[in-house]
Amino acid sequence: MTVIMNYKVIKKVSKAMMVGAMLMSPFGCSDFLNEQAPSNLTPDNFYTIPDHAEAALASVYADLRFYGGGAGIFSSNWQLLEALTGTSTTETAQNSDLNNLYSLVHDGFTAHVVNYWNGLFKVISQANQVIDRVPPINPMPEAQKKKILGEARYLRAQAYFTAVQLWGDIPLITKPQTAGSEDFLPKRANKEEVYKLIVDDLLAAEAAGLPWMDVSGRVTLAAAKTLLAKVYLTMAGFPLNKGASHYKLAADKAFEVITYANANPGVINLFTNYEDLHREATENRVEHLFMLQYHATVAGNPMDNYFPNFKPVTFNGPGGTGSSVPTLTFYNSYEKGDLRAKNQEGFFYTSYFTNGSGAPFELGAPYVFKHFNRLALGTAGAPGTRQNHLNVPVIRYAETLLIYAEAQNEVGGPTADAYAALKRIRDRAQLTTPALGTFSQTTFREAVWRERWHELAYEGITWFDMVRLRKVYNEKTNGFDNFVGHINLSSNQPLQEKHLLLPLPKPEMLNNPNLTPQNPGYPN
Repeated sequence: MTVIMNYKVIKKVSKAMMVGAMLMSPFGCSDFLNEQAPSNLTPDNFYTIPDHAEAALASVYADLRFYGGGAGIFSSNWQLLEALTGTSTTETAQNSDLNNLYSLVHDGFTAHVVNYWNGLFKVISQANQVIDRVPPINPMPEAQKKKILGEARYLRAQAYFTAVQLWGDIPLITKPQTAGSEDFLPKRANKEEVYKLIVDDLLAAEAAGLPWMDVSGRVTLAAAKTLLAKVYLTMAGFPLNKGASHYKLAADKAFEVITYANANPGVINLFTNYEDLHREATENRVEHLFMLQYHATVAGNPMDNYFPNFKPVTFNGPGGTGSSVPTLTFYNSYEKGDLRAKNQEGFFYTSYFTNGSGAPFELGAPYVFKHFNRLALGTAGAPGTRQNHLNVPVIRYAETLLIYAEAQNEVGGPTADAYAALKRIRDRAQLTTPALGTFSQTTFREAVWRERWHELAYEGITWFDMVRLRKVYNEKTNGFDNFVGHINLSSNQPLQEKHLLLPLPKPEMLNNPNLTPQNPGYPN
């Protein structure tokens, strides 16, 4: 965190706490409103009653929405995690920063890189405020306090987990900062230290009394356990290479969620159809273990850069940017008969209805349907509401199953339970899965990886798989290439060693010389 980052957090903390309460969920506020004038609030005198703690936590949730923030013309921050994968390309090519990501020539000035760093560290800074200032609040029910602290630690862990995967060694700040703080211009901590904090935070969240699921969109026990399993899985691979011990930790933790889901299928499960993945009525339920919360009156769904360029698929008529569209080779890599590739029934659409609800027409290419909100945008004979409240998925139960299948296979080869987890994903896609006995550890490993590419595509997950595995799915061979040297078919450019990490944002390095040196391969 730099001078600019800390100054913004300190200057805006009181406002963010109050606005955050409105942006998240309907926390109680009568005592809060009677406490004192908002203009007189500071981080030192704000945390005096439980409602303050709830409002401060809400501001952390609200800050997660940096994910959908703008990154220049026809682009959003989330495209950082998609453009690099090679599974998408652009029809527009109007945004030079996004073009640089697609072409693998991004640097420390690329807007998406800068915005992602600032967004993650703002979440961390606000979470640090909650974690530091809530414990002294008295009187406050201990159960409420513990839960708030658990949620804040989960959100901090999630932000740090993303950051350490993107940049490697990063500043490790766990206390609120002021201009007088000793580590106001922090050095980068070793990634081992960062992962220790992440694990500790998630263990605390797991023990905080969170509900298994929460339809309001707050952190759930299922999300905490799945994220912890994902962290262990990542630590088992590159760059930490913890190996077998952490594969077992990942398998055991994911299996805790699966065990609960098997006993409570009405609470946690796979949706029976893919339409439910992007319906407002099913948000924060069943398969959706954690989502970014959106509501058009505050912030509408930010995934419209997936719309095709200047084609009338919504009530707005001809429009859309087409700045992130599937590559044809990736779309064609789905198995024959895979429901996920079926028009409007899976993750893609190749035709739609004029102006969202009129006569059907062909799009001429496949586009991402995974984030398309029929209710808001329109569907056959039903004009859209024009209010896109659709949330963005972060953790789905489908990923829990695939984490377990991969980790358990690494522990001792494909077991019946690992096979069952993989088969559930393929069954929903209406695919036949070869018998368990036909798999070796190697072929099962690649089968799970392949499902991760096809099931979790366009959810900001694939890039992290590429980095931790040092492998990339080859759409033409249906196998896996080494990361270094793999040709991204979106640009026909090879991935290099330097691409395993992002460059540190140049504005941050200028403000904080302690961040040097720059990550290898990028100019200082």
